[in-house]
Amino acid sequence: MTMKTSTFFPRLAGLVTALTLVTTAVFAQNTDVLDIAGERVSLADFEHVFGKNNRDSVYTVEALDEYMQLFINFKLKVREAEALGMDTAEAFKKELAGYRTQLARPYLVDTELLDALVAEAFERKNQEVRASHILVSVDAKASPADTLKAWNRIQGLRSRVAAGEDFETVARSKGGSEDPSVASNGGDLGWFTAFQMVYPFECAAFNTEVGDVSEVVRTRFGYHILKVDGKRKAHGEVQVAHIMVRMPSDAPQDQVANAEGRIQEVLRLLRSGEDFDALALKYSEDPSTAAKGGLLPWFGTGKMVEPFEEAAFGLEEVGDLAGPVRTNYGFHILKLIDKKELPSFEDSQRELTKKVRRDSRAEITKTSFLRGLQAEYGAKVSPRRRDALVRAGANLDSLFHAGHPLTGVKSSELSRTLFSVAGQDHTVGDFVDWVNASRVRNLDLPSADKVKQEIDRYLETMLLAHEDTQLERKHNDFRLLMEEYHDGILLFELTDQNVWSRAVKDTAGLVAYHEAHLEDFMWGDRLDVAIYTCEDADIAKKVRKALRKSGDVETLRRELISERPLALRAETGLFSQGENEWADRAFAALADGSLVADKKGMLMLETSEGGSQVILVEVKAQLTPTPKALDECRGQAIAAYQDHLEQAWIEELRMKYPHDINREALYSLVRK
Repeated sequence: MTMKTSTFFPRLAGLVTALTLVTTAVFAQNTDVLDIAGERVSLADFEHVFGKNNRDSVYTVEALDEYMQLFINFKLKVREAEALGMDTAEAFKKELAGYRTQLARPYLVDTELLDALVAEAFERKNQEVRASHILVSVDAKASPADTLKAWNRIQGLRSRVAAGEDFETVARSKGGSEDPSVASNGGDLGWFTAFQMVYPFECAAFNTEVGDVSEVVRTRFGYHILKVDGKRKAHGEVQVAHIMVRMPSDAPQDQVANAEGRIQEVLRLLRSGEDFDALALKYSEDPSTAAKGGLLPWFGTGKMVEPFEEAAFGLEEVGDLAGPVRTNYGFHILKLIDKKELPSFEDSQRELTKKVRRDSRAEITKTSFLRGLQAEYGAKVSPRRRDALVRAGANLDSLFHAGHPLTGVKSSELSRTLFSVAGQDHTVGDFVDWVNASRVRNLDLPSADKVKQEIDRYLETMLLAHEDTQLERKHNDFRLLMEEYHDGILLFELTDQNVWSRAVKDTAGLVAYHEAHLEDFMWGDRLDVAIYTCEDADIAKKVRKALRKSGDVETLRRELISERPLALRAETGLFSQGENEWADRAFAALADGSLVADKKGMLMLETSEGGSQVILVEVKAQLTPTPKALDECRGQAIAAYQDHLEQAWIEELRMKYPHDINREALYSLVRK
């Protein structure tokens, strides 16, 4: 039995379970399987909960009856919490609303498009691309004039490449790429895979054939053109350890020769059989890994400098060595620790879905979802109302900056409908109130553009707000999930009050329960022993002599400790069976009669674990079963008292609230 805690697990894996009572019920519809004080549970909902909490169970009469009893207990507690008004408390409503916000997010995107993007990401993760690029920087919020200027520049650079000029030469030329790294890499980005570049750039790289130059691509950094230099099957991940001799990339030749000589000497020592970990600790100049045997974290393509990466993935068998490898950091010797192949779609789907949701791809699914909502609800902004708002905003300086709200909209406009969502009108006045209370982004835009931006954002907000209210109607799994959270929060709070915390705080009740159930809190047979671990038989002989003479082994131990600290170790204690290996051997010897008292009445068992070490177990006393004091079993007693309180509470609730089972409906599940 374990003591219950007040840890709340919203999914209720252990709380929602099972059904009750042999009574006859009359139901309006045979699709209802349970009625608790007028609240009905449908057969479909019960089947969902049963299946969720009994994934490996068969649908037998016995299993359904057992689960129905637990389910009724659960529902009775929830019914009591509702009767007490706990579901109207502000703290409850706030907590449930917080969970609802989190749970609703996956339902407010285009799930079909999300699935397609996850599948696309999986395909791309299985491939790696090597590409070079030329960048013309332009801010995402740049003026039309600056944007056009950047567009004309990138088109000019692409025309030069298309006319036959070398891509790297164009990238390095005056007026060429504005990527700061072009001076060192000529635009070459090395090998990469999905999620390592911004999504539009990634798409251009994967969709362009090897040797071709892409069309112009816009990202948040500006305009790009890409030349795809190669594609290959993805490497997966690798883990290596390394020993590094540090050397700057611009080191003079004598320093290079010195570093190379030192790394070659380390390699010689390794090949002669010396331990890699020890050599890493002694010689590696990578302070972050030297003390760990040179061990590096797992990595995939694009995470390390290219020479190091290529050497690591070139290793085939665990323990193989590579090197010396020269990088910008110095010379390295690598040792293969392990490799991971690319995971299957099933194994990687969950992680890929998380990445897509965090990536800019998520905006694509949201935009698609909003377009669908606009079509479904016929939500369209009135051009006349939009124009009136734009005119009002255009006349205001520093619009939406602190102290500069949107004003000046004609009073006759305020009551007019800006758009409608599912028959609910949202007026110009509603928008003005909302936008003036909002935090507006992109404040450096022209005033007219800011008003248009905020109208679009208002429409999106209202569409999502309305759709959020429809989730239970549209998605049965979401409705059931919200019911679980609703019931689970209530159940936790009320059970904590009536059972868990009460059992801890009700000291008098706990004492009375313990005294009334002493037979449930008994010590078994115990031995009071002293265990002496002796380095050899000679020490064991001295211990026996000390015990027979004076019983003082401590003096002997102190005499030995200065020269032979491990010659004698002592341990004493009261042990039940299963608590101490040496005490258990004494239990067994007493049981089979092989351990008997000597002439002086001493019970001494001599045993060993092989070798020269001897263990002496002195049995000082044999204790028969006795009740445990409350302090000796407090955790066990509290857990039992909790069970007692809960059972009494359930019996009270069963008397308080009528409940009927439609067994015909319940047992229909057996045939499925």
